[in-house]
Amino acid sequence: MTGPRTVARRLPVGPGVYRFRDAAGKVLYIGRAVNLRRRVQSYWTHLGDRPGLARMVRQIARVEGVWCDSEHEAAWLERNLLEHSKPRWNRTEGGQEVVGYIRFDDGDSRPGLRFAHTVTGTAPHFGPYLGGLRIRQAISAMHRVLPLTYTTAAAGSEREFARLFGIGPGDRRALAQTAIAVLEKDPAAVAALRAELVRRRDRAAGELRFEFASKLQDEITAFDWIVAEQKVSWLEPHGVEVFGWADGVLVRFEVRGGRMCTWTQRASSEQAARTRVAATPVMWQAFAQRNAELAARLLADSGDT
Repeated sequence: MTGPRTVARRLPVGPGVYRFRDAAGKVLYIGRAVNLRRRVQSYWTHLGDRPGLARMVRQIARVEGVWCDSEHEAAWLERNLLEHSKPRWNRTEGGQEVVGYIRFDDGDSRPGLRFAHTVTGTAPHFGPYLGGLRIRQAISAMHRVLPLTYTTAAAGSEREFARLFGIGPGDRRALAQTAIAVLEKDPAAVAALRAELVRRRDRAAGELRFEFASKLQDEITAFDWIVAEQKVSWLEPHGVEVFGWADGVLVRFEVRGGRMCTWTQRASSEQAARTRVAATPVMWQAFAQRNAELAARLLADSGDT
């Protein structure tokens, strides 16, 4: 039987969520990582003067992981799992990031994108997203390229800015359509807006405006966060069961009320798993299969299969 420290080397180097169990199968801790392999291995190499954590590490008998499609997805999955069930060694139920949405306002007085804590009214909302600062920085990035605020017929400074941008009320429809396409994560729209942000950042750096270039880089990072693939938290209260099978291991995820909140895995024959795997929605199939293969690999290495 291979120890959990050695099993950790089999984790992917991508973002995801990890879970530690003791010898009785009880969950000790749930965490998230930008790099699963490096983060989990650090528990055996970089504890420093944290004797409490060292006591937990001595109890770890099994390492489990979920390989996510983005850091944002991993952050949401960790939050959802902890809100559903908090293990002993986790200090808080869910993450500390603010939950927010982006509201699209198309009124004549103040068209544009706004941060919203909740979904209210009839205006279109996008999200949910984690991190109030990130959301606001992403909005700022989009407004730089899509200056909807200046498509009003207002007088004063806004009219002067509109003249400088060379836009007016007649441009609102096209800018609004582009903004919505970006927030709906249309690949071409996302790539075009990001390329323009990168161009402006590089131009600022070339002109030695390093503070502005750094601000643009922060906005690009925030923009990447909100447009990254994220399937574990939804605006709509969807409910679905997601299954993946590999080498005798059936992995199950459950989405309730629009949040993926449970993750289990158990031994199963291919025949017994076939119907459930076949019923998994197409958008989830690659995620489920990848994580079934990961679960089977980790279990095989630990000697638990």
